[in-house]
Amino acid sequence: MRSEEQLHLYLTADIPGTGGVIKETPEDFLVAEIPLYQPCGEGEHTYATIEKRGVTTLEAVRRIARAVNVSDRDIGYAGMKDAKGVTRQTVSIPRVAPERLLPLELPGVVVLSAIPHRNKLKLGHLAGNRFRIRVRGAAEDALERAEAVLAVLRVRGVPNCFGAQRYGAQGNSHLIGRALLIMDYKSAVDAIIGDPAKVNDERWRSAIEAYLHGDLEESLRLFPAHCRPERDMLQRLVKQPGSFEKALHAIHPRLKKLYLSAFQSFLFDQVLEKRFDAFDRVMAGDLAWKHDNGACFLVEDEGAEALRAEQIQISPTGPMFGYRMKLPQGKQLELEEELLRGEGLTPESFNLSGGMKLEGERRPLRVPLEEPRVTQDGAGLVLEFSLPKGSYATSVLREIMKVN
Repeated sequence: MRSEEQLHLYLTADIPGTGGVIKETPEDFLVAEIPLYQPCGEGEHTYATIEKRGVTTLEAVRRIARAVNVSDRDIGYAGMKDAKGVTRQTVSIPRVAPERLLPLELPGVVVLSAIPHRNKLKLGHLAGNRFRIRVRGAAEDALERAEAVLAVLRVRGVPNCFGAQRYGAQGNSHLIGRALLIMDYKSAVDAIIGDPAKVNDERWRSAIEAYLHGDLEESLRLFPAHCRPERDMLQRLVKQPGSFEKALHAIHPRLKKLYLSAFQSFLFDQVLEKRFDAFDRVMAGDLAWKHDNGACFLVEDEGAEALRAEQIQISPTGPMFGYRMKLPQGKQLELEEELLRGEGLTPESFNLSGGMKLEGERRPLRVPLEEPRVTQDGAGLVLEFSLPKGSYATSVLREIMKVN
């Protein structure tokens, strides 16, 4: 199984990339959630819109939880955002009044608004995200190149790949997920501890090397404080060497779900790569995605659906594998079954115990690009666009920049 980014093809291969770099400063990458609904103004949950920089969503949740003395598991959020950039997103906190939240100014987290609502915010309860991204150091004619790429993406849609950022800082989150799925607990722990060649911090690298040499106590001593999953597992392994399954009990269930989801994402990217030449065309046997409401239906006559596909009203889907996922027919079913067989898995393999069940779902192979805009100033390109929930800005950037 390859651990690198899966999608090596470009929809706009005939248009040169702009080159350049992103995220040189947090302000170079701004993302704001587009809410699915507004809080109603009453109820036991408070919907707090936060602005965070330099921290992940899970870390922001932990900091808020500690500040108001609630369990971080009781705090809801609609989407996961990484640490690099400035993010505005909403979280829900139970049984905490808005007036307690509004004055909070935590490291990397500021509360912008707080309004009561009746229910906890659930993952996926957002319409999409609006991005404003600066590309520095781009080619001299970058504006023209970016405009040409955006024109294609607006007509054909954006390949809905996950790409390298979905697989974690060391590019191996999907490998951890696969190991959990097949119950290879030692491999899962090894992958979480990591590869010393993929970290820059000398102390961190030494901690991994100590683990690889079997010196668990020294590894625990050396691991930086921010490496919580690694330290929590090592504390258990020091007490019970070789008890890898028990060591994994120290990992937060949300993080385990992220690892498993990363493996689902890895498999989806492989399907998209195999289907790339026809990622915007529905075929007989496809389960097509309706972009207006997220419903799926079986395509029986591809000719009858060609116009809707051309207008990006519908798109073919790929698998986020699970034991209850709806299956396509024909050649698409053969492709997906062959991929699972190659991993030694069946749909029932995803029916895990301990709250880790993966029911599965369909995901569109492309998404519409909304309100794209590109300008240029003395500091570089400025890209603005919106994408539906679950899609990644990097899917747009890889087409424009054409760099790793």
